[in-house]
Amino acid sequence: MQTIKHIKKRRIKASVISDLHLGTYGCKAPQILDYLKGIDPEILVLNGDIVDGWQFTRSYFPPSHLKVVRQLIKMMEHGTKLIYVAGNHDEVMRRFSGLKLGNFSFVNKVVLKIDGKKSWIFHGDVFDVFMHHSKWLARLGAKGYGMLTIINKVVNGILSVFGKKRLSISKSIKERVKGSGQAISRFERTVAGLAVEKEYDYVICGHIHTPADKTIATDKGEIRYLNSGDWVENLTALEYENGEWQLKYWEPHWAETEELATEESFSRPSKAVFISAFREVIGS
Repeated sequence: MQTIKHIKKRRIKASVISDLHLGTYGCKAPQILDYLKGIDPEILVLNGDIVDGWQFTRSYFPPSHLKVVRQLIKMMEHGTKLIYVAGNHDEVMRRFSGLKLGNFSFVNKVVLKIDGKKSWIFHGDVFDVFMHHSKWLARLGAKGYGMLTIINKVVNGILSVFGKKRLSISKSIKERVKGSGQAISRFERTVAGLAVEKEYDYVICGHIHTPADKTIATDKGEIRYLNSGDWVENLTALEYENGEWQLKYWEPHWAETEELATEESFSRPSKAVFISAFREVIGS
């Protein structure tokens, strides 16, 4: 596990990022943009939930989110192969599976062969039993989580005025509800078991917003399981360099901190937007 710090672009073989949730208040678009500007990958895999179709509204897609989209296009223009793996929040993209446009392709899953080893990459929602059997409840939970991220921003804004440490209310509650240790463990074992049967060397998922890099043993063998985490709470990416996958946590360079804080302020919801979002959640 490493921390990402940079000024100069880093040339890497591949990068996997997931769960950006562009179009929501919880998305850390300035940090995503900073990360993308700092890497020069041969392959960039967008592993699902890139644009959040469940919470998308016409009234909220700020400039900082558009900058992320423009940066992705710029990377393709400079030779990066961009692979978009659809997730559950952007499941509409699955109808375009198999479509290729230059360096850009839509898929439901992908197998990367690097250094003679196979990495099986997919979003992971297909193994989420709760989502498949109670999709309406999962959507409601997403709305509630979106509201919670707004409240979290307001609370942290007040705390910053008094010089207090920032809190992550949304992350704490999400870990207790959706991301319980038992549920995550079940998800990981299911994914690992199938990957071993298919004789892959690595299996890479997103979806559960829990970054991971571990070896999981099954009855038929063991597999290196990795999860790319998210860009709402954890700000993580998987990078292939020096012959292996590495889990990395984003952290801004000290000189960029002020600029990032300024950019993030553009996406901070106003009081009117806050009230509108609250009404949407409670259905009034």
